[in-house]
Amino acid sequence: MLRRHFLWYLLLFASGCTAATNNQRSNNNSLLKEKEKLLFAVSDALGIKELQRDYEPFRTVLEQVLETKIEFFPVDNFVEVATALQLGLVDLVLAGPSEYVIIKARTNAVPIVALTRPNYLAAIAVRQDSDLKSLADLKGKTLELGKVGITGSYLGQIKMLMDAGLNPKSDVKILSSDDYRLKGLKNGEVDAWGRTLHRYESSLKNEGASEKDYPLLAKGKPLPNDVFIASSKLEPMLVDEIGRRMLENQEKLLQAILSVPAFASKFKDATLAPANDSDYDMIREVYKAIGEDDFLK
Repeated sequence: MLRRHFLWYLLLFASGCTAATNNQRSNNNSLLKEKEKLLFAVSDALGIKELQRDYEPFRTVLEQVLETKIEFFPVDNFVEVATALQLGLVDLVLAGPSEYVIIKARTNAVPIVALTRPNYLAAIAVRQDSDLKSLADLKGKTLELGKVGITGSYLGQIKMLMDAGLNPKSDVKILSSDDYRLKGLKNGEVDAWGRTLHRYESSLKNEGASEKDYPLLAKGKPLPNDVFIASSKLEPMLVDEIGRRMLENQEKLLQAILSVPAFASKFKDATLAPANDSDYDMIREVYKAIGEDDFLK
């Protein structure tokens, strides 16, 4: 009996030692330790000052998570991001959904981790006295959207029109504006107004209005997410390790993002999840529908 117990404890001890040894070996063999530093860019952060203002907390935590020095790589637009990836000048990039699709078409960049937002939806609103009751009623009407190419305030609404059987190029007159206010809708200059759901909610608040004043005509399906992408010049195993560490430490990374006032509402209840290129096919479909498939070449 004693011998049997002794052998059992010996096996437990041996297995524990093996697990510890394997973990130590895994850490010692980390490809990240071979990297002196990784260069990190954000496709819609213009210049070093904006990077430092909005992403310094994230950079600091990412450096701790990856146990590798992280340096900012400032850019002025997504074209510079694509060029930098092609030339191997940047290692990691945080890109918006539409920017990712364009960058991917010009590089072999690898999507690794998506920054998900549960309420990242496209929305279209009308005035209280509007006779529009469905998306199909927008035929022959004027719709104000955000900047051309913006996922949540332009492409998402175009997809809603397409799903409703409308041709976005001929059935609806679309105006583009970088002003998030409801001014055009309020003044009767347009029949409907489309932005992301959180922009709609914040615009109502700024206007001192309620959903009753500007009811939603429709909400779209969840949109593709912002995504962290890696240079194709990094070793695949290194890319896998970066993704694994980010997912394992997502609570720390998300806290760093939410610590920035500008992101507190935008990324509320966000999570990190494995990224898949096919999740962005909706954007490719819309670009083709509006005749902008040059972006995909």
